Amino acid sequence: MEQLNVLGESLQLCCTGTGFQRNGFCEVPFGDHGNHSVCAIVTDEFLLMQQRIGNDLITPIPAYQFNGLKAGDRWCLCAIRWHQAHLAGVAPPVVLSATSKDALKVIDLDVLKAFAVDESTL
Repeated sequence: MEQLNVLGESLQLCCTGTGFQRNGFCEVPFGDHGNHSVCAIVTDEFLLMQQRIGNDLITPIPAYQFNGLKAGDRWCLCAIRWHQAHLAGVAPPVVLSATSKDALKVIDLDVLKAFAVDESTL
């Protein structure tokens, strides 16, 4: 079954090596209880906030082939983590075409649109 983005179109690739299945898509298959649906371009503020609350996305974990993230990287974030960052005032920009419709279970579309990047510049 084709996955849709928050705009009701075909879900686009976020980047390589991300997503619940590490296939680059922010799909939310059965079993993804984290809802890794938001394609974000992470910022230092977001990464430091996540590290402070125990979700360290900066430190590499070679055993999981995870090189760690740095500002400017695209990554499929858990919708609740993005929402936490939004409430804290440090939500990173979002690529709507690569953000799964499942993000809408947690985040209002108008909120996501307010953080959308101009995809013509990507």
